[in-house]
Amino acid sequence: MKKIALLLVAGTGLIYACSRVPITGRSQLNLIPEATMQSMALQEYQTFLSQNKAVSPAASKDAEMVQRVGGRIAKAVTTYMTQKGMGSEVASYKWEFNLVNDNQVNAWCMPGGKVVVYTGLLPVTQNETALACVMGHEIAHAIARHGNERMSQGLVAQGVQIAGAVALNKNPQAQNIFMQAVGVGGPLGLMAYGRQNELEADHLGVIFMAMAGYNPQESIAFWGRMAKASGGQKPPELLSTHPSDDRRIAQLQNLMPEAMKYYTPAK
Repeated sequence: MKKIALLLVAGTGLIYACSRVPITGRSQLNLIPEATMQSMALQEYQTFLSQNKAVSPAASKDAEMVQRVGGRIAKAVTTYMTQKGMGSEVASYKWEFNLVNDNQVNAWCMPGGKVVVYTGLLPVTQNETALACVMGHEIAHAIARHGNERMSQGLVAQGVQIAGAVALNKNPQAQNIFMQAVGVGGPLGLMAYGRQNELEADHLGVIFMAMAGYNPQESIAFWGRMAKASGGQKPPELLSTHPSDDRRIAQLQNLMPEAMKYYTPAK
């Protein structure tokens, strides 16, 4: 992600950075240094794991699968970013992939590569390739720095006065905005990210899974299953901050020619 402009934002004490999202090239504005986002993420991630025990890969094939899929996608993403001259954007990532025993149909990735998948998601994914679709999508949120973007919007909207970037770690209001921004705790597809972020994560996600050797066409079948699993309870897209299942599937269908260019079946 290349910095193209810097502006000081009055009242925050932070730098307003204009960057571009990998692959899509969309310009976005981020207030918070990535190191600060990752520091806050690590703190919340450790707290989460202290309260929600991860399933041991040694005792569970599902947990081993989560680590295997995550490792393949992380390797593919790191290789891609390095080849595109953006290796510094992921150099500080310390990837972790954990399966947590919880019935929520959910998964998330915090800044810095901290990934959690809930066991409740696995009956919907049904196979490793569909799991790669979900994990690719969640990792895409982190690579695209959607959490930073959303938190920046939240800080501005709520008028949070921060004397410096480090103070964010000690500001309860900022921490609450952070948790809302990264989407931890909400059901898959109903997280803190808006329509644009969700559709962008779908775009990056199918390419990331393809780079890792997973057939991106499975994403269409998976989101079809997610639509059925929701039981028609989601509000119309006009009334929601998130894309409708139909719109999401339509975009994925349009993206398939692009995604398939990155796909080589794993040996």
